[in-house]
Amino acid sequence: MPFDLSLLRDRLIRWANQNSGSDHPAGLAAMLDLLEADFLNLPDVSIERVPCINISAQALRVRYRPEAPQQILLSGHYDTVYDAKHPFQRCELIDERTLRGPGVTDMKGGLVVLHAALEAYLQSSPPPTLGFEVLITPDEETGSFGSAALLAETARRHQLGLVFEPARPNGSLVQSRKGTGNFIVTCHGRAGHAGKTPSDARNAIAALAEFLVAAHRLPTELPGVLLNIGLIRGGSDATNVVPDFAQALLDVRITRAADREAVLTRLNELVAPINAREGLRLEITGSFNRPPKECGPVEEALFAAWQQCGQELGLAPFSWIHAGGGSDGNLLSAAGLPNLDGLGVIGDHLHSDREFCVLPSLVERAQLCALFLQRLAAGQIAPIVGRGR
Repeated sequence: MPFDLSLLRDRLIRWANQNSGSDHPAGLAAMLDLLEADFLNLPDVSIERVPCINISAQALRVRYRPEAPQQILLSGHYDTVYDAKHPFQRCELIDERTLRGPGVTDMKGGLVVLHAALEAYLQSSPPPTLGFEVLITPDEETGSFGSAALLAETARRHQLGLVFEPARPNGSLVQSRKGTGNFIVTCHGRAGHAGKTPSDARNAIAALAEFLVAAHRLPTELPGVLLNIGLIRGGSDATNVVPDFAQALLDVRITRAADREAVLTRLNELVAPINAREGLRLEITGSFNRPPKECGPVEEALFAAWQQCGQELGLAPFSWIHAGGGSDGNLLSAAGLPNLDGLGVIGDHLHSDREFCVLPSLVERAQLCALFLQRLAAGQIAPIVGRGR
């Protein structure tokens, strides 16, 4: 399986130099054009653009032998966290092994791996019998709200998912992921003059702060739960006015599906004493948008086969770990589809202007995926029976 590193590197630079921030429609459309043009070069595939819900950007679907009894889903996303005005827009070759650039690891590098692996797989002799579908979505970085239904519907047609999110910096894959939720906490009080004593005003900022201090302690009360207080706003430049409005954004992450109800129950318990006071009203809106990705026996067996392929290729040993960040692998798991995650390039400093990838890993991970697909198609890896976890 020959792979040309310079070709893969140049493809990655071309893709990463095209801005495709999640909220940049023109950039997403241009990136979709680039992807479609390159995937059209694969033999015997069909390609279509698929609409998502409530967003203008489209997903790209690539299919090969949809009539085959065994079907594999290869999943990725082409949006990044870098908007059109972000200063980090171009790739820089740090040295022959290291490429710094927006999205080179998360996850345009993973898309290069996916494309190269399929190109090698489709050149197998005799022609491969395993069917596959590639689904590349435009909104993973903002929660996959537009593509979640599409991912769930697609998952039902397959027996296994392969997710090309980045590998860890040490080369490890992702065994499991936390579920993610985004919540808005809004407090309404009663405005009044700050100098009036006694006052019938109710300070919304003070009440919200009381709630947030208690909520910040949730990870110590509920093991496996993470809670981050993000943006806080309220009040005005007029400091002699008691503020009647305050709001905060929360990012909540859970390890087990059962943690969801425990978190919601505890947050509501913290709200209750504040709402019991006359003149104050605190409300929580939002939801968990990605359930946890938990590891089952199918993933355990397939990861062992993936490791074996890596050993046969002489790759550096790797394992897999629990990750705090969510991915579309969470959504595939929720739809009942076993999946291996973190199959993309090795890199680090994601979501920052220091993001880089290790260039040789483009070839190594493409070789690994291609060999796995060939072994699966040849029946040398136990077939996936059913879709239960």
